[in-house]
Amino acid sequence: MKRAFILFCVLTFSSFGTNVLAQLVEEADTLGDNILLRKELYGAAIFHSAGWGFGFRIGQNRTYYNKKMFEFDLVEMKSPKEYKRSNASFTNSRRYVYGKLNNLYLLRAGYGAQKLLNRKPYWGGIEVRLFYYGGLSVGLAKPVYLYIANYTIVDNQLYYDITTEKYDPEVHFPWRVNIPSRDIDIYGKAPVYKGFNEIKPFPGAYAKLGFNFEYGSYNQSIKAIEVGATIDAFPKAIPVMAFNDPYHFFINVYISFTFGKRYN
Repeated sequence: MKRAFILFCVLTFSSFGTNVLAQLVEEADTLGDNILLRKELYGAAIFHSAGWGFGFRIGQNRTYYNKKMFEFDLVEMKSPKEYKRSNASFTNSRRYVYGKLNNLYLLRAGYGAQKLLNRKPYWGGIEVRLFYYGGLSVGLAKPVYLYIANYTIVDNQLYYDITTEKYDPEVHFPWRVNIPSRDIDIYGKAPVYKGFNEIKPFPGAYAKLGFNFEYGSYNQSIKAIEVGATIDAFPKAIPVMAFNDPYHFFINVYISFTFGKRYN
């Protein structure tokens, strides 16, 4: 009888201990150190279907399952019609995109949320969240400048000098041309900083939807990959390529690599 009583007590407390341990494991399943860190801050390197850029995020964890986020992105936006070429007449010419009127950069500032879909096991793994953002998108169009070779003939010898000019589709062609009082050719692309004082803003809006896959081992440290899609819309169309319609919309898919921290 005594042995039966002892066995009953052992089984009871073992069952109780197992339940408590299971509950603790469940609660700590994705919290790591069992502390909900309310704030987070991280940066992102973004690679999308029309270029690349950088992002910055500020978040607040209201609960472990829901986050409210502010985000800021700066990405370049290329046209699918872009094709780089070089002038074979010069051995050291610089490659350029013929017909490109503007280099376009998008500056985004928005607000959104992340919703937990799959919890990370306490031993590690991947946590999956659905996210969506929306806000202001400003297109920054910077005129393209080119190096232009200006030819002259002196004593039956051909000479040229290089000048820097804003691309003009009515004047500059990918071959040597004679225009009134000028004999010119495109030598190549001028430095990217040329034309920054002529940047023209195009205000618009954007929306973003995708998934966040966090694989970091520690609750305080953020390591994640995001995949998603964005749409940027502008009431006033943005000219990017000559001889093509300007753009009202830009739709892209992207992947980003994020690193940051959580804290209170």
